[in-house]
Amino acid sequence: MRRQVLLFLWLSCTIVVCGQVSYSIPEEMEKGSLVCNVAQDLGLDVKRLKSGKARLHSGDSAEFIELSRERGVLLIRERIDRETLCGETTPCALHVQMILENPMELFRITVEITDVNDNAPSFASSEKRFEISESAIVGSKFVLDKAVDADIGSNGLQSYLLKPTDHFALKLESEADGRKKVEMVLQKPLDRERERHMSLLLTAVDGGQPRMSGTMQISVNILDVNDN
Repeated sequence: MRRQVLLFLWLSCTIVVCGQVSYSIPEEMEKGSLVCNVAQDLGLDVKRLKSGKARLHSGDSAEFIELSRERGVLLIRERIDRETLCGETTPCALHVQMILENPMELFRITVEITDVNDNAPSFASSEKRFEISESAIVGSKFVLDKAVDADIGSNGLQSYLLKPTDHFALKLESEADGRKKVEMVLQKPLDRERERHMSLLLTAVDGGQPRMSGTMQISVNILDVNDN
């Protein structure tokens, strides 16, 4: 047992980090796509990768990145979805170690996964219904549903639009979690004798290129009061 412990300590002490490199790639790259020429960037000959039986040790990252010893490059093994991998965590990165034998060498490789605009804002429901009395006072507020967007940064949800704006205006208010409270505010009195029902459209828009959006229909039934 003592001999095994000493051997482990000896191996731990003799494996030193000989270099490290960092890369940045977009999510959703095709399987087999080139990530980098890791041999060139680390100053290694491809022959050394072969003779040293170069291999990657990467834990969960192993399913996404693979090493081609023959070419000295890293390739996409499986398509990477940043939202599935990291959610809202930033930066989103894969941490890989490349190990060579005879002599034992270790290289650290970091691959940051950047967001692409592959998700549109969406609402949990396609429609929201209100019943509003025609006696409602101007300035009355009505809370609307928030949209969600799996993308982050400029690719994430940026703004809302409400149309038409004849009777209601959109009001956005920042909340503690960074999201927006979405409300529509009555701008002028309602008259059921003139209009019994209103249809509006709430649109959530992201900031990606091209921009993507999601919509929710708003249905307003105007309730009568005995004003005649």
